[in-house]
Parts: sequence; structure tokens; C-alpha cells
Amino acid sequence: MRSLITIFILMLFSGGLKVSAQQENIWTLDDCITYALERNITIRKNEVSNRRNELYAEQARAQRFPSLNASINQNFNWTNSNSGSATGFSGSNGSNYSLNSGVTIFNASRLSNQIRQADLDIESGKYQLETAKESISLSILDAYLQILYAEEQVNNSRKQIEATQGQLKLAVERLQLKVISEADYAQVKAQIASEKLTLANSESQLAISRVNLMQLMELPVTDSFNISHPDLSGSLNQNRLPDVSSVYETSLAIKPQIKNASVNKEIAALDEKIARAGFYPTLSASTGIGSAYSSRTDDAYFSQINDGINPSLGFSLAIPIYQKKQAKTNVAVAKLGYRDAELSEINTMNELRKNIEQACQDVISAQTEYEASLESFNSTLESSRLSDEKFIQGMINSVDYMVSKTNLIVAESRLLQSKFNLIFSYKVLDFYSGIPLTI
Repeated sequence: MRSLITIFILMLFSGGLKVSAQQENIWTLDDCITYALERNITIRKNEVSNRRNELYAEQARAQRFPSLNASINQNFNWTNSNSGSATGFSGSNGSNYSLNSGVTIFNASRLSNQIRQADLDIESGKYQLETAKESISLSILDAYLQILYAEEQVNNSRKQIEATQGQLKLAVERLQLKVISEADYAQVKAQIASEKLTLANSESQLAISRVNLMQLMELPVTDSFNISHPDLSGSLNQNRLPDVSSVYETSLAIKPQIKNASVNKEIAALDEKIARAGFYPTLSASTGIGSAYSSRTDDAYFSQINDGINPSLGFSLAIPIYQKKQAKTNVAVAKLGYRDAELSEINTMNELRKNIEQACQDVISAQTEYEASLESFNSTLESSRLSDEKFIQGMINSVDYMVSKTNLIVAESRLLQSKFNLIFSYKVLDFYSGIPLTI
């Protein structure tokens, strides 16, 4: 009895493991985006770059503090002496000890601006990282929808083959009864061959779409990769009338590429201030303390060290007089850099506006195309049903029947394509409006 219970528990446990394993292989859109952002090389390189910027900022802030250096010198000397009967080398040794410190008192805010610039570099790096994440997320969404589209294409192709195979059985019976000719029967067989080719192409496109998504995710290609299938059977057309100005104003306030362009302009402005500091004097202070020992004297070691202590304090003022146009050139180049940053910001804003204008137009066009495709499909479907009945009753020949079938396949394919174009266009518009990418 115990053994039976144990076996039952093990079966339940193993079954649970299988279910868990299957669930682990089902990827939602959020799972795909999260996985891609964690492993994408561009994202990881941006993170490394951001860490480097943080180190540079720490170093820039440390320049405010005085430096401190210690030095110890030990010297050995030998002298060749020829006095009377004594000849040969005699040696001596000596030691020098010093401790020095220096600090910059005034440098026309060069240091403060460099610190501010380093902090802005950190901020810019974060915006660059967010921009890269958004770009990758949008690519993942597109690839994800391509798989859903390809899967529906495959399913539709299989349904078409099943329907045509039913007609083929009927055609066989009618051929045996000599109701239709061999040519009509061959037309039905040719239609099945054509639909099988369409199915093969759809399956190939599905495989390519799956590989594309896995490669975007930096996931090794595997046959066990499957995505979840959200319910898209409801009403798709939301009849939106997007306002370009409204979406653009919203996007300007939230998009990281816009913020990054603004930060880069601030960095360029600080470059000019740092360059102008070259026209001003630099005031520095230094202090130190030192002592020495020499074996040439008879005083004890520590006695010489204590008696030889000599503190020092000094100030240094460096006044630029003629620098061969170096400071002037630096300022002129910094001004050009600021102008370049201004133009880059304007270009970034223009690119965003153009993308939003295109996204808004895509939504309007996709809605119109979807409605037209839906109407065409419904009318073609009704026509195809009538053709099926007429073909069964022998009222039309196989050529007219095949034309009806082909028209239905084309209409169904166009409807499917317009459906996913509409979904993607909505998601792109949501993306520019700051709405998270979900299905």
C-alpha cells in the first residue's frame, strides 16, 4: 500500500515538473523583453560605460581635496682618499624624508565645471541606456508579432487544405460517376498542391520569425521555444484619430533621446566655460615638512632627524601671458561644439516629430486598410460558400471553383496582414505616448 502511494506521489510530482517545464518554455512579450534587456550586448556595454562615467565623476570630485605625497631617499656615497700612507675608498650614507601637500585655491571655476560636466556625463549615459532599451523593446515587439502573424498564416493554410481535401473527395466520387471530367478533377488536385506549397512557405516564414526573435533576445536557437498567444479575437479597430501635436508634446517630455540631447548641450556649454578658464591665473598653495640624516656627522640618527625638521609653506600664482593662441582656440572650438550640440538637439526633435507624424498616419491608414480588408474578406467568404455549394451541385466547373478558392485565400491573407499591421501601428503610437509595450 505504501509503495502504491509513493508511486502515485512520484507520478504527481513528475507530472508537475513537466507542467512547470512546459510553462517555463512559454514566453510572454514581457518575458522576451526582460530577457533581451538583460543579455543584449549593446545594453551591457552601455552599463559598463555608465560605470566608467561614475568613476570619472568620483575622480573629478576628488580634485577638490589637497594632494598628499611622502618621499624617502636613501643615498650611499664613496670617496677615494689618498692622504699619506692611507689610500682607498671611504663610504658614507644619508637619508632624506619629506611630506608634501598641495591644493588649488583658484582656477576660474575650471574644477567646479569639470565636476558638473562629469555628473552630466552620468546623466547622459543613463538616457543613452534608456534609448537603447526602448529601441530593443520595440524590435522585440515587432518580432513577437511576426511570430503570431506567421502562426495564423500556418493555421489558415492548414484549414484551407482541409477544406480543399473535402472537395477533392467529392471530386473523386463525381469523377467515378462521370459527372465531372478528368480536367476538372486535375484542377482540384492542383489546387491542393498549390495550398501545400503555401503552407510550406508559411511554415518556413514561421521558423525564420522564431529564429529572429531568439537572436534578438540573445537566446540560443532551440525547438522548445514557444510564445504565449494573447486573445486577439475581439474588435481590433479602435477608430483612433491621433493628434500629432498632442503626442509630440507628450513625447518631448518623456523620451530619453530628447533629454540626452539637452544634457549634451549642457555639457558642450561647460566645455566653453572650462576653455575660458585658460585666460585666468591659477592660484595654488603648497606645504611640506622634511628632515635628513647623514653619517658624515657624529650626531645620533634620531637627534639629526629631530634637529633637521624644516616645515615649508608656499603659494604659486600662474599668470597666462602668451599661450600661442591655445586658450583662444580652445574657446572657439568649444563654441563650435555647443553649436553642434544645438543642431543635434534640433535634429533629434525633428526626427521624433517625423516618426510621430508617420506613426499617426500609419494608424489612420491601418484602420482604413483593416476595415477594407475585413469587408473584402466577408464578401469573398460568402462568395466562396456559394461557389462550394454550386460546385457540389455541379453548377460551376472546377476552374471557376478554383478561382473562388484563390480569391478567398488572398482575401484572408490580406486581412491577416492588415490585422497585425493595425496592432503594431497602435503599439508604436502608444510607445510614443509613453504607454508600456504590452499585448
